[in-house]
Amino acid sequence: MAKKEETISLIDTFSEFKELKNIDRTTMVSVLEESFRSVIAKMFGTDENYDVIVNPDKGDFEIWRNREVVADEDLTNPNMQISLSEAQKIDASYEEGEEVTDEVIFAKFGRRAILNLRQTLASKILELEKDSLYNKYIDKVGNIINAEVYQIWKKEMLLLDDEGNELLLPKTEQIPSDFYRKGETARAVVARVENKNNNPKIILSRTSPMFLQRLFEMEVPEINDGLITIKRIARIPGERAKIAVESYDDRIDPVGACVGVKGSRIHGIVRELRNENIDVINYTANTSLFIQRALSPARISSIRLNEEDKKAEVFLKPEEVSLAIGKGGLNIKLASMLTEYTIDVFRELDENAPEADEDIYLDEFKDEIDGWVIDAIKAIGIDTAKSVLNAPREMLIEKTDLEEETVDEVIRVLKQEFEEEQPMQQE
Repeated sequence: MAKKEETISLIDTFSEFKELKNIDRTTMVSVLEESFRSVIAKMFGTDENYDVIVNPDKGDFEIWRNREVVADEDLTNPNMQISLSEAQKIDASYEEGEEVTDEVIFAKFGRRAILNLRQTLASKILELEKDSLYNKYIDKVGNIINAEVYQIWKKEMLLLDDEGNELLLPKTEQIPSDFYRKGETARAVVARVENKNNNPKIILSRTSPMFLQRLFEMEVPEINDGLITIKRIARIPGERAKIAVESYDDRIDPVGACVGVKGSRIHGIVRELRNENIDVINYTANTSLFIQRALSPARISSIRLNEEDKKAEVFLKPEEVSLAIGKGGLNIKLASMLTEYTIDVFRELDENAPEADEDIYLDEFKDEIDGWVIDAIKAIGIDTAKSVLNAPREMLIEKTDLEEETVDEVIRVLKQEFEEEQPMQQE
């Protein structure tokens, strides 16, 4: 009865192994052979005189042992040698010095050997599965995949691919308004594959600029065909994004192709990104023009570049300032990200207005404004009273990281100095 159970257990081992995915036949045979040899070596001290033949298709195997025929009195190692009298029981023609090959029934090694084999196999299979998973997904980094939501935790979400492999979508890689239920399908890009201590972790992302790029490649054939190139992407996930595109064919309008007729191409992307607003603009190597396009829908009057420090001072009519900054400062922030320039926005003074008093350095106001507040304003490159009053209030708050009340008090003090001659500050 025990032998029958042992045989069944070996068959189970083979069937489990045969069900493994992404493991080729050669590797399977090699691992099975290594496992048998490992157990034999533990039992007899060596496996060099054994031939292991594995047939994974049938789920069976053969083990043959090779031993040298020696005189009965010279027998010292029954694993490597066989006595002449024993050899002649197999075949009367055997003589000393010849080699006898006989089949070994693994089940006769006992339950301990079979358990040892299963443990060895399980360990090697686990390593193979991990290697296979790592190799599969390291080639998919940057690609979009669809996976089923399996478990939702506070800091991350566990998903399963078509083969049951576990994938992680951290909260930090989810769009803020993302909401999934167990069993639903989520789409994300493979951001990276970590492999600490041979324990691969596949990290997905929906906030990566690469996710947006891949969505455009899927929706816009001209991008996929290489007729349109995505040059740069800036994203604030779930809020707004800017994407700069370029066409090498004058007959193709890259912006129009990306948006589609009545927005048909971009609508699907916007829905996937939880209604993230997407601005598509024409890329240009002309920095001034690129910054001007990046600040759309605002229309700028003039621009002053500092290419060494990658800074740009942009001057606009008062009614254009709020458009340039955008709700919550998103437009100017994305424009800076897209162009890789620090952009400062200033109101253009009315040329017909009476000439104002001369400008005054902020340090002159230390009796009325705290020194640390002045230092915070100077740290963003603004060091005169008129520069402060010409700068948009929202930009001052965002860039100086000062409280709204503090900025308003600074503006009040400076306005008093110039009385009514200074143009009104945009609220």
